[in-house]
Amino acid sequence: MKRILIIIVLVVFSITTKTVFAQSGITSEGLEKLKAAEDSLGLLAYAIINDSLEENRFGSVRAFIPMLVSALKTPNSFHYPFEQIKSVSIQYAADSTFRVFTWQLYVDKDTYRYYGAIQMNQRALKLFPLIDRYDGMKNELEQATLKHDEWYGSVYYNIKSVQLGNQNYHLLFGFDGYSFFKKRKVVDVLSFEDGQPLFGKAVFINTDSNGVVLSTKSRLLFEYTAATSISCNYDETLELLIFDHLREIDNEFGKGKVNIPDGTYEGYELKDGKWYYKEKIFHQVLDEAPRPEPVLEGRKKTIFGDGN
Repeated sequence: MKRILIIIVLVVFSITTKTVFAQSGITSEGLEKLKAAEDSLGLLAYAIINDSLEENRFGSVRAFIPMLVSALKTPNSFHYPFEQIKSVSIQYAADSTFRVFTWQLYVDKDTYRYYGAIQMNQRALKLFPLIDRYDGMKNELEQATLKHDEWYGSVYYNIKSVQLGNQNYHLLFGFDGYSFFKKRKVVDVLSFEDGQPLFGKAVFINTDSNGVVLSTKSRLLFEYTAATSISCNYDETLELLIFDHLREIDNEFGKGKVNIPDGTYEGYELKDGKWYYKEKIFHQVLDEAPRPEPVLEGRKKTIFGDGN
């Protein structure tokens, strides 16, 4: 009897799944192609993160990219979730106009490379590859405007969509493994100009007590010691962008200065489509700011290169 019930459940699940994807425009043939690709992509994605040999990790990336592109050429593939590819972050805009794939390649203890793509929500594939160009970037990263082929690479774990005038832009919350001793969180800004993605927008504003603008930023970067972790996310309940306040200390390993969280929190408040700096969010010291769990954070494996 149990066997019969299991078979019935599997049949019903299969029929329901096919019905859902049929409603999204994916044909039965397309669904089978995507499922088969997902199985192979999942194995390659696992190897990118977990294989101990550098050449195998690089080889897996080289195989993963064309296989993913081929799968995404399936009509209406935007609606296929790729839920089995655990080590690739897939984040959706609030209005589902696009989604972003991002993942990390650990090269060595001080080197990380990032890969990604923006897929637009349409029947035929429209894909913007994200090319990590951090190595050639100047120091003015918080003011720079970047195209998709000169991307500041990171693994995105959240998207917050914002309306400014009659257009939308999107905050992208990401993690950058950066180096052995230091990690980074980034809040980038994605907008579309003439149909092309553009990263960086002067929407982060710091004012004095009289409301006079002191400075603006196009993205936020937070660098901190690899010995800890920090929060950086949008809190839906408080309607604030919240992050740890960092203070500088001597590196315990003798490698210069590093930043650590001090138990207080600062952030930005949204007003008329822009974000205004707030020096202190809470008047009491919290152990941890309210936040959802970022994608991939907290894993014990070496996706961050340090076991954190």
